[in-house]
Amino acid sequence: MKNLIACLTLLCATATEVCHSADAPVAAASTPGATNVTAATNAPGRARRGTPNSNDVFYTLGPDSQPRPGLPKGKFTEAKVILSNVFPGTQHTYWVYVPAQYDPAQPAAVMIFNDGQAMMAEPGDVQAHHVLDNLIFRREIPVMLGVFINPGRRPDQPEPNPRDWGDRTSNRPEEYNPANDKYARVIVEELMPALKKEFNISPDPGLHGIMGASSGGCAAFGVAWFRPNDFRKVISFVGSFVDLRGQHIWPELVAESEKKPIRIFMQDGRNDNRRPENLKRDWFSQNVRLMEALTKKGYDLNYTWGIGNHGQKQGGAIFPEMMRWLWRDQPVSTDPNDTVERSFRQPAKPATQETGNVPAKETKN
Repeated sequence: MKNLIACLTLLCATATEVCHSADAPVAAASTPGATNVTAATNAPGRARRGTPNSNDVFYTLGPDSQPRPGLPKGKFTEAKVILSNVFPGTQHTYWVYVPAQYDPAQPAAVMIFNDGQAMMAEPGDVQAHHVLDNLIFRREIPVMLGVFINPGRRPDQPEPNPRDWGDRTSNRPEEYNPANDKYARVIVEELMPALKKEFNISPDPGLHGIMGASSGGCAAFGVAWFRPNDFRKVISFVGSFVDLRGQHIWPELVAESEKKPIRIFMQDGRNDNRRPENLKRDWFSQNVRLMEALTKKGYDLNYTWGIGNHGQKQGGAIFPEMMRWLWRDQPVSTDPNDTVERSFRQPAKPATQETGNVPAKETKN
């Protein structure tokens, strides 16, 4: 009888241990503590909100990436389309997020989001529009328009979406991957003129930023690299600076060229598409190489390496802090009597937003 009770006790304890261990993230069997994901396409972690066995499950969005009750909220415009001369036969869809504090009488900063559909998705891994609302309200970044642009596509091709970023169904690889100035021309010569027809955008290139993930991160870097007189702020999540249509040459280009007036924040994970047999196609290795080249050249650079895979989990989790660092040089008043500077940014007056007239009293943004 005592032996039977002992056996039953052992079985219960074992069952309990199995149940608890099933809830914990499990490392890949091949390499302890590592998850080596080889994606079929180059778009990061589509529609994967963190599987139980993924290193990315440890990265979650914080309060600055969520809507807050009572906070002034901006609005998205309807989807807009521009035809492309740089890539004939294609068109780009984009949405503009107009913060509540935008005043047409005051020039605003602008932040471009490549793969716009993914950066504005809700629920999503970034939810960038909520970050804009929170940080603008607390004066941690300047008042800025958020422009969410999708890769180009032919009219007969589907619009990229959170489940399909368009690697095989749009012009994304041709636009984002080659290390040339074509996509920079799309942004500077096609998108920006369209935006300036509708919005009061500052001409200062220091108030123009762009970001992206994976190949979109490379494209963002390329826009600032080829057009530093138009864009000078860059964020890259898990940038695909690898041998995809020649993106692995960026470290050499940086080393051989004069330093450009751009600021960059890079993020990647130690388990991002690792390929020890071919380091030119190893995402993490190539990100580190580019960081080293930029550092040696003296660029205004920040970077962080996490434990994640090829996705937006870590980048999305730290995106508010990346934005604070990127836009840290906005003008600030130290006057203790400046009550506007010391208060939250309130929405622009409705008459101002509708007519563009300067308010009769306070106009400080």
